Amino acid sequence: MILLSFDVEEFDLPTEYGRELPFSEQLSISTEGTLAILDMLRETGVKASFFVTAHYAVNQPDVISQIVNDGHELASHGYYHSSFSDEHLLQSKLVLEKLSGTTVKGFRMARMMPVNLAELNRSGYVYNSSINPTWVPGRYNHFDKPRTWFFEQDILQLPSSVSPLIRFPLFWLSFHNLPVAILNWLSLITYRKDKYLNIYFHPWEFTNLKHAELGLPAYISRNSGDEFIARIKSFIRFSQKKGLEFGTISQFTDSYILKNKSRV
Repeated sequence: MILLSFDVEEFDLPTEYGRELPFSEQLSISTEGTLAILDMLRETGVKASFFVTAHYAVNQPDVISQIVNDGHELASHGYYHSSFSDEHLLQSKLVLEKLSGTTVKGFRMARMMPVNLAELNRSGYVYNSSINPTWVPGRYNHFDKPRTWFFEQDILQLPSSVSPLIRFPLFWLSFHNLPVAILNWLSLITYRKDKYLNIYFHPWEFTNLKHAELGLPAYISRNSGDEFIARIKSFIRFSQKKGLEFGTISQFTDSYILKNKSRV
């Protein structure tokens, strides 16, 4: 199964490059991208998982309703995207569940930072998808982590997909910068090896990021907006033609991993 997920947050990325955006603009950019994603998923018939910060959700409850009403999974991305405490694990879960009327099973930490697994377990989460099991300069080095799913402290760990052997990351930046044909090939060989793919993106990638006031480097803004939508649609169509199924992370964990927990 191919697991597409989207980290819906207040768009604070420009602060990493010395730019400040008003909160209203952070919300509008993330919302524009999220609505574009929902249109794309509706058009292609794909269900996905949305990791949402509680801070975004309480300010855009109509978007949360649309995500749920379209049959997608709602998961937690913490309370805020720019700050974190262990208390936010339970707080964000409760806020999202109250707003959506659904059970929140999954968590992903902002910027794939480490998370307290004991507190995650106490807060009632089933899985954690906060690991990119590769090396990204200036961000993290997780070559010591398993490349595919595993259990730790009774929490299912579902790393982002990387290719076999060299662990090339199949994540959002790759989809901006690699030729589509190479992405399709890498994804296919990884799927055949692992029997699933876990690929994540952000809504703001589906908006035009080529604005000087955002101050983003070319490797992020390249192929953004309509160009990015076309790239992801092409990947989805390629995968569907190969007979690969798409689904939410909870669908995958419930139907496969939790039934095979004895593997660990």
